[in-house]
Amino acid sequence: MLVLAAASITAIWAANVAKQAASWEGEPEEGTPRFEAERRNLAKTLRESGMSTAERVSLTLQRCNLVVIRSCLEWEPESFPQLATLGGKPVVPLGLLPPSPEGGRGVSKDGEDATVRWLDAQPVKSVVYVALGSEVPLRTEQVHELALGLELAGTRFLWALRKPSGVPDADVLPPGFEERTHGRGLVVTGWVPQISVIAHGAVGAFLTHCGWNSTIEGLLFGHPLIMLLIFGDQGPNARLMEGRRVVL
Repeated sequence: MLVLAAASITAIWAANVAKQAASWEGEPEEGTPRFEAERRNLAKTLRESGMSTAERVSLTLQRCNLVVIRSCLEWEPESFPQLATLGGKPVVPLGLLPPSPEGGRGVSKDGEDATVRWLDAQPVKSVVYVALGSEVPLRTEQVHELALGLELAGTRFLWALRKPSGVPDADVLPPGFEERTHGRGLVVTGWVPQISVIAHGAVGAFLTHCGWNSTIEGLLFGHPLIMLLIFGDQGPNARLMEGRRVVL
């Protein structure tokens, strides 16, 4: 038996409709999350196999016997029957499968990590946690724009930053940024214990790329989600979150 396992229904929507979006400008099926530019990118970006992500997902959907999704009927009641109709296959919800909140808080209480110790010194719900995933790093100019936005906002922030490839450390952030935001902002370019950070009482909002894992983690701890979309199914994920009124 061949099983297609996907992180979210929107990942399949984005990839499957992308094949049409590359050359078709019509309206998608009712209820399908829309993010036209990213759907076209999924269809045109070829992997080492010479097949795009959209083609690979669509082919797997055609050939599989069963589809399992990391989501639940309560969260996406309209999407499961639509996907079953689209693929002609049974669709099984696995649930959101969130991480353990107790595990995250345990690490936070120990205070062994430098980022958690920094959060311990901040007021309750005063920090915006910024993490945009590791799959697609921002370009240098995007990093600079985001940095200047955080500076102008005047908010406290903890930024888990993946450095752009090939950029010297001195050029990653705008000149003088860390000095100007010293005391209210922390930029970490290494590993960050994300669950411990999101579970910390000092965090009041989560600026995320809307990857499915990060979205679920943010919702688990009740944080407003601030979306900065980069690639793939993140656009449809954001549309779904907007429809549920959990984003800023």
